Amino acid sequence: MDKIPMTLEGLETLEAELRHLKNVERPDIIRAIATAREHGDLSENAEYHAARERQSFVEGRVGELESVISRADVIDPKSFSGKVIRFGATVTVADEETDEKMTYQIVGTHESDVETGKLSVTSPLARALISKTIGDSAEVTTPSGGKFYEILEVKFV
Repeated sequence: MDKIPMTLEGLETLEAELRHLKNVERPDIIRAIATAREHGDLSENAEYHAARERQSFVEGRVGELESVISRADVIDPKSFSGKVIRFGATVTVADEETDEKMTYQIVGTHESDVETGKLSVTSPLARALISKTIGDSAEVTTPSGGKFYEILEVKFV
């Protein structure tokens, strides 16, 4: 099985979600199913069917999280240094057209969240940035054509 690169923070977030699903969601669902069963005929019991559907979703997510966590390859960005962009780097770039500055940390697929500045290592922008250094220009192909970003800063924190 392939290892899944992620930061320690990303692994801890996934482990917390798994604990929540097992320790909070599962017992809640069991109680909801038991309560729904008390109402009689299960074939026309919407509460029962909703609880079973929720149970199916939670069990699927538990399986997915257990698989990802078991294959996690934790990479500590603090162990890197230098100016070459690689997994874990926090990169500040400027759109060469608009001069808009953006800062992203390149993280694993399962921990990415663009709104908080966490960019998946498999995203087009991250792939364009990998192996580049300060002052380089990275081209990202978008549906409306190529976009160019100048690399302003690279940190490993």
